[in-house]
Amino acid sequence: MIRKVLAIVGSAVFLVIAPGFVAGLVPWWISHWRFEPALLGFAPLRFVGSILIALGAVVLLDSFIRFSVQGVGTPAPVFPTRHLVVTGLYRYVRNPMYLAVVSAIFGQALLFGNQALLEYAALIWLLFHLFVLLYEEPTLRASFGPEYKAFSAAVPRWIPRVTPWRGKPEGSSGCLDSTDSDLNG
Repeated sequence: MIRKVLAIVGSAVFLVIAPGFVAGLVPWWISHWRFEPALLGFAPLRFVGSILIALGAVVLLDSFIRFSVQGVGTPAPVFPTRHLVVTGLYRYVRNPMYLAVVSAIFGQALLFGNQALLEYAALIWLLFHLFVLLYEEPTLRASFGPEYKAFSAAVPRWIPRVTPWRGKPEGSSGCLDSTDSDLNG
């Protein structure tokens, strides 16, 4: 129980520090959240931007809650999850948190008509991609072995599946650990 409380508190702190900085403070520094002429002179892009920001926020909150409650850990590498989370949006794409952050930044670029935010969103996605390839995936393979191998073979890294992956065992919590052996459920 104490570990779960620490996971919730740690996730909340990490949410404010990491995504709050990357998708909130830095975009504010770049744009001061001032409206410029709509990108490509097409005002409806502002509405699309608002939708992307809202979706990014919902996906990010959902993922952080899953990490702390189901995975019993945080997205922060210093306090990782005990269980591999494969429920919710993780059944469609392996990295919904990173996609949510990039979506929020890209949405701000569209909303405020800010070219520099578009460039920043592309840079952040590239940095996330490199982090995933060089650190996160090797660490998850080492931590979760065959469970992560099956998950990563079935669920794409960046472009979501059309249908949810149903590889978790029937009756499981949606979190895989070393006691879960039948991934083809």
